[in-house]
Amino acid sequence: MRGVATLRRIRTDGAGLLIAGAVAFPLYWMVLSALKPRTDLEAGDPKPYTLEPTLDSFRRVLLVDGFGQYLLNSLLVAAVVVVFSTLCAFLAAVALTRYRFRMRTTLLIMVITAQMVPVEALTIPLFFLMRTIGGAVPGLGLNHLGSLMLVHTAFAVPLAIWMLRGFVAAVPRELEEASWLDGAGSLTFVTRVLFPLTAPGVVATSIFSFIMTWNDFLFARTFIISAQENQTLPIALLSFFKPDENDWGGIMAGSVLMTLPVLVFFLFVQRRLASGLGGAVKG
Repeated sequence: MRGVATLRRIRTDGAGLLIAGAVAFPLYWMVLSALKPRTDLEAGDPKPYTLEPTLDSFRRVLLVDGFGQYLLNSLLVAAVVVVFSTLCAFLAAVALTRYRFRMRTTLLIMVITAQMVPVEALTIPLFFLMRTIGGAVPGLGLNHLGSLMLVHTAFAVPLAIWMLRGFVAAVPRELEEASWLDGAGSLTFVTRVLFPLTAPGVVATSIFSFIMTWNDFLFARTFIISAQENQTLPIALLSFFKPDENDWGGIMAGSVLMTLPVLVFFLFVQRRLASGLGGAVKG
């Protein structure tokens, strides 16, 4: 029995290593291409290593006009979306889980229906909507970061609600009754008891919202048309796509720099993310 268990464990570990290698290989190739000399990339060098690593590609990316502004814009949009989408989703999950009211089931169906609509199908209607809003609401509309914040928040909320429902529902009713006996109102219970207990779910949903917003190219390209100062970081990669020949070193170096904030954020909250995903599946 012990030999069978050992063999099964070896197979499982081997399958895990293969899957991890398949997932990590594109990231390795991206970093390798960013470190290769430009001549090797232009020659189509397929070797999975380089003996002459260089940071020239990273220098070209960092010297792009407005790169710092692009980075700040992406950070600002991602931060606003994470805060507002998580807050709205948490309050909605509390209302849909802890309280009973008419049309609650209808609202849940509407939430999951909104999540299933393809983003590409809504891009053109959203473009006309933002163009119309721009004439009535300052700070929104085309060529404003507010349009990106509003649209990404709307797309992040439905998934966040469904993830947080499981965490909110898992909190025993006895805790709520005990807080009432101690004189705490609904707001105190939500902020001081319910929110700390659902913190892993809040972290998990915030990570998904951050990644979705940080990597966005479609909406940034659609809504920010002529305002160069309001472009986000993914748009900066377009400067390395040339009509005659693409600068693949700059593209890969820019991709590496875009990946670093997500990686740092993920490493910072990975423990809460693991428990958060487990709770979401359970719920």
